[in-house]
Amino acid sequence: MLSLGPLPAGPIRLLCLGAHPDDIEIGAGGTILQLAASGRLASATWVVFSGTAERVAEGTRSARSFLGGVPDPTIAFQSFRDGFFPDRFADLKEALEALKPVAPDLVLMPRTADAHQDHRLVAELAWNTFRDHLVLEYEIPKFDGDMGRPNVFVPLPDDVLARKLDLIEASFGSQASRTWFDPETFRGIARLRGIEAGSGVRYAEAFHARKVRLALGVAPASDGRPAGARTAAAR
Repeated sequence: MLSLGPLPAGPIRLLCLGAHPDDIEIGAGGTILQLAASGRLASATWVVFSGTAERVAEGTRSARSFLGGVPDPTIAFQSFRDGFFPDRFADLKEALEALKPVAPDLVLMPRTADAHQDHRLVAELAWNTFRDHLVLEYEIPKFDGDMGRPNVFVPLPDDVLARKLDLIEASFGSQASRTWFDPETFRGIARLRGIEAGSGVRYAEAFHARKVRLALGVAPASDGRPAGARTAAAR
């Protein structure tokens, strides 16, 4: 389960990355709704790297809804061609590097093992840019069957899941004809992840944490050893 313990005690900076409009909402919408409602978000930056004019309009409305209550959220859509991200490797890397000043405490992004080349490249390059940050990789269902075995779970109360599903359905009318794009799909995944989360959780969103560093209150010395250990060794 996602614990905010390792994050700063005060408000945190959130960065959400998606290859396409609706990626972030599908993969992490419930988590974002809970963070936004908690009052702990000092800022939220929401960046999607592709989208037609219609999809950008849908995505902008959706992002505003999911980030409701967050002071001055930043919502940006870029014009990379859907399905062809690898052909724009250098440009995409520069776009991600330009996000460094956000200095996020938490990054939500696609998986490095995602079967979709656009998702995968965003994740790979984002890891280069934000290697010293807390990164959680969300999952997106698709034909390829690449859901994997996540290791981080965020429980979703019934009302939060319902809100997520309602917002996705209301926001992305252009996707209604896709056979997999419906509340039943997203609820089914949340139910399965709830079982995996354990402890009586009914619904959950799942993430992959590739690397996590725990700060347990002991400040490291300059040589990388705990300060107490260095002092003892010097005697």
